[in-house]
Amino acid sequence: MPRLKLTGVDEGLSVLVSTKITGADNPELVMDAILKLFPEFTCGLPSSPRFPTEQDDVLACEGVPLDSFLNSLHNQSILDTSLDFMSANLDTSGTIFHISRQAALAGKVAFPLPGDKTLGGLITVEIGGENLEDWLEAATWHGGRENIPRKVGDEFTMDQKGEAVTWH
Repeated sequence: MPRLKLTGVDEGLSVLVSTKITGADNPELVMDAILKLFPEFTCGLPSSPRFPTEQDDVLACEGVPLDSFLNSLHNQSILDTSLDFMSANLDTSGTIFHISRQAALAGKVAFPLPGDKTLGGLITVEIGGENLEDWLEAATWHGGRENIPRKVGDEFTMDQKGEAVTWH
């Protein structure tokens, strides 16, 4: 029987996807990047900037399904990395993580390391809900975990620099 894939829809979660548009960011390109990973993201776009500009807008949408995003994680085979990054800021109210807009424009997911300046901006994903730790583990599950089980915050979690702690 095929494994059930989670979507974040009707699973007791709140999902907010957002990004900041500043400076010379082209709103249409920013929206294209978001739609590659979150095709049901909807919101109005600010007009294209005219120079000089002090553009400082936020695009945000609540209730965004995570199915396309999760499929990308599976297709890229980055499920353990995703578990680590998606749970790094997990607390009782939820989790928040960032992904690269530039990678998203290519249909890929890339998690920038904390403190890194990311070319092209960031997409912020906030997820809230009960039993979120269990949901994250299930959403990023893969067959390799039958041999090497993974949990949020386990001894295999990468360090603050993004290095695997078990491979040194």
